[in-house]
Amino acid sequence: MQKEIGDLYKDYRTGRSDRRKFLKKLAVITGSTAAASALLPVIENNEARAAQDPVQDSDLVTEMIKYPAETGEMNAFLARPKKGSKFPAVIVIHENRGLVPHIKEVTRRMAREGFLSLAPDALSPVGGTPEDISNVGELFKKLDNDKTIKNFVAAVKYLKTHPNSTGKVGCTGFCWGGGMTNQVAVNSPDLNAAVPYYGMQPKAEDVEKIKAPVMAHYAGNDERIDAGIPAFEEALKKYKKEYQIFIYEGAAHGFNNDTNPERYNEQAARLAWGRTIAFFKQKLG
Repeated sequence: MQKEIGDLYKDYRTGRSDRRKFLKKLAVITGSTAAASALLPVIENNEARAAQDPVQDSDLVTEMIKYPAETGEMNAFLARPKKGSKFPAVIVIHENRGLVPHIKEVTRRMAREGFLSLAPDALSPVGGTPEDISNVGELFKKLDNDKTIKNFVAAVKYLKTHPNSTGKVGCTGFCWGGGMTNQVAVNSPDLNAAVPYYGMQPKAEDVEKIKAPVMAHYAGNDERIDAGIPAFEEALKKYKKEYQIFIYEGAAHGFNNDTNPERYNEQAARLAWGRTIAFFKQKLG
């Protein structure tokens, strides 16, 4: 039963099930609506403790911070190794679910690789990522795209001058965040490396503006996103940009997200992550 409840809650937290459906299914498992309602706070508290597990973060310094941006202060999750004082920096941009626990964990993983890692919450201008993300798409619709790009470009500036930064800054992102990573590369000449995962490509004419070397990861089974690869690569070649493109055959869009069993592909995720870390260490020092 514990695994069944855990899987059910994971579906709810990742947006594959709304709160009403989640509680209805939980009531079936527990035997009554009252039991489900009583159990929900326990499940949520357990997840909150897990997200802030002191053993999990014993090797890291983690905190929620604010940094100045186009629309005002942006909320962000910051992680860095506990040992050492200066590190190359990496921005981690979330999917279209907001700054959820999974992205915070990816940010921790990046920090454990030796980086000062920052995961901004794109939804900061509209109140931040909510606890219940079942309707989070409505919040994304309220964002001004140009201002959102500038908010992430501001993160590059913030990290370049951060006291724990070496001044070298990279950016990676997933799904919606992969597309935003491409936009940061287009709009920030100060960016030193970009690694978009299955993200929407920039316009061909905008590729000329990219200064950072690019490593792009794509899923083989992702027809909509993959349709933009040829034009993107043609523009990268035309403007003589440094780039690498990897396509993971058999993998689906979202293959790096290990909280989504329907899409997660361990082999592709591990290979792409290894390539990403090696690329950042080479380009950021």
